Amino acid sequence: MEKQKNAVGRRKEAVTRVFLSRGEGKITINDKDYKQYFSLVYLQNQVELPLKTIDGVDKYDVKINAAGGGMKGQAEAAKLGIARALLEVNA
Repeated sequence: MEKQKNAVGRRKEAVTRVFLSRGEGKITINDKDYKQYFSLVYLQNQVELPLKTIDGVDKYDVKINAAGGGMKGQAEAAKLGIARALLEVNA
């Protein structure tokens, strides 16, 4: 994989831009750790789901810019954006 892949995720009114690069598994949303940004475990699991599906939790760093909507919409938009970025890496 070259430098980084980026993708957009949308859900209801929430929009996320996802930047995926090789790394050790650090996920940040709006310059905060995702566990700090999403305090509910359910929402944290939504963000992790695409990476867990391919056993890539500790292989990629993910930087997300999220805007609009509520917390649940942002978490699901992030999930879609991460999945789209992973498809660019390996379909």
